[in-house]
Amino acid sequence: MSFSDIYTIAGSAMTAETVRLNTVASNLANADAVSANPNDVYKPLKPVFATVYNRTQLSSGDSVYPDAQVRIMDVVQHQGKPEKRFEPSNPLANTDGYVYYPDIDVVAEMADMMSATRSFETNVQVLTNVKSMQQGLLRLGQGRS
Repeated sequence: MSFSDIYTIAGSAMTAETVRLNTVASNLANADAVSANPNDVYKPLKPVFATVYNRTQLSSGDSVYPDAQVRIMDVVQHQGKPEKRFEPSNPLANTDGYVYYPDIDVVAEMADMMSATRSFETNVQVLTNVKSMQQGLLRLGQGRS
């Protein structure tokens, strides 16, 4: 596996985690968004990822190794049931005094955010280690001349 393959794999994972963090941020920002109509309530976003496997031929022989990248297939709306609350003093309340809140579990969103952040940081560490390995190889090459 070449260094460029490692950069591509880690980069695809970092892109996926960035999309995941953006959807979490959007969900948290709209957790308290109120609507008078249950059909108009903000619907939480969830990214859909897929693993794409590639087979790469080694230049030295017949060996083949698989590598995998993360692809963002879509960002879908979660179809949960909105929460109905009786708040007659709310300016957005319907004629019966009810408002609707999105079906967003703030604790689950925070856990998802922490997981995405940790995964992103792990991939940054992978790239840092690859850079260190490349610099070590360059130093080895300089010592031979």
